[in-house]
Amino acid sequence: MSKSTLKCTLLFFPAVLFLFNAHAQQKVLGLKEAEQIAIANYGTIKSKANQLNASKTSLAETKAEYLPNLSVSAQQDYGTVNSQFGPLYGFNGLSVASSGPISAKQNWNAAFGSLYLSNVNWDFFAFGRATEKVKVQQNTVSLNETDLAQETFQHQIRVATVYLNLLAAQELSRAQQDNLNRAMELRTVVVARVKNGLNAGVDSSQANAEVSNARIALTNARETEAEQNNLLAQYLGIPPQDFVLDSTFVTRAPNNTDPAPQVNLTNHPLLQYYQNRINVSNEQAKYLNTFSYPAFSLFGVYQGRGSGFSANYGSDLNDYSGGYGTGADPTRFNYLFGVGVTWNLTNILRSNYQVKAQKFTSAEYKDDYDLVSQQLTDEQVLAETRISNALKNYQELPQEIKAASDAYLQKYTLYKNGLANIVDFTQALYVLNRAEVDNYIVKNNVWQALLYKAAATGDFGIFINNF
Repeated sequence: MSKSTLKCTLLFFPAVLFLFNAHAQQKVLGLKEAEQIAIANYGTIKSKANQLNASKTSLAETKAEYLPNLSVSAQQDYGTVNSQFGPLYGFNGLSVASSGPISAKQNWNAAFGSLYLSNVNWDFFAFGRATEKVKVQQNTVSLNETDLAQETFQHQIRVATVYLNLLAAQELSRAQQDNLNRAMELRTVVVARVKNGLNAGVDSSQANAEVSNARIALTNARETEAEQNNLLAQYLGIPPQDFVLDSTFVTRAPNNTDPAPQVNLTNHPLLQYYQNRINVSNEQAKYLNTFSYPAFSLFGVYQGRGSGFSANYGSDLNDYSGGYGTGADPTRFNYLFGVGVTWNLTNILRSNYQVKAQKFTSAEYKDDYDLVSQQLTDEQVLAETRISNALKNYQELPQEIKAASDAYLQKYTLYKNGLANIVDFTQALYVLNRAEVDNYIVKNNVWQALLYKAAATGDFGIFINNF
């Protein structure tokens, strides 16, 4: 061995050991861990969680709306108090409340004035309007809670589906790599026999074609693996990376292939969401109906007022003071309290149409609920069929693998000894590759069928707790 060859060898083996250790130390991403990461990071789930928090805050605000309105105000002004007889409307607040004696001509006497006011207004009874509004918001909170729950449930199903798909894609890539290795081994044997004149030259062409076909199949398998790998990273809410997954789902069947769901159909997360849509709409109709009734109010006012114009200013226009303190100090006080009723009679007609429209919306939501309920019922029946068929295929699998392996070994031995042709050998090669592909797909399909049942019944536990 030359020095350069020895040097390359010494460099090669540490590199191989390093790569082997790095792969061995790469952490396996379990399905339960993947679910936790996805729920914590996925944008839609975080968005719906914030939506829920917003509705809870709105509920607190809605409850506070029943409290009386308590207003306080203070103003201090400087101006004249000329007045005259005549009608006046304070349109959009573009007029002043100048109040003084009626004089024959304009004067520019000016002094300070002030007004201090506190006001209480409380709609204490409106035929349940405030209560119904609170109920609407309470049902909105429940709707957003179930919306978050159903989104979380559906995302769990999505993550598990992609996890299984990626695991299958990884195993299929390995199967296609093994198939390529066998095709290359076949080509080596064929070329050797052709060179020795034991086989026709056309055999080497067919062997080359098999190698090319195996490479194409491997490239396609790796492309599918990359797509599923990227999709899993998206669902986890993390940057794309190469995942090492739990091989349990391609090595054995679930512990219990006929689990009984612990969730009634009416408690399915999706149906709970649709039911709460109906509940919100029904409460909204009740709330709108309260606007056809009057509202009873309690009100009270306490007022203090000061003025720089004296009580004799009407007879003596010089009896006023321009000092700030004189106008800012209140000298007259008034109070007022009472009870009132407000009833907009045309609201009876308007609210009647609003209530009818809302009831149609409730009927729309009920139709959506019935449709989803029927779909889930049908999917539960289909899930049982899928599990049954997947198990039948799983039971046939060992026979297919053994028969394909035996046939390949037999044809390989016969061909090496000149007792079989290249067509028979490549056919055995194809059958073995198909059996290896079926091996991973069939085992994975059992878990996929169980996951489908979990999605249909609304009980994710029958899948995630079954390995």
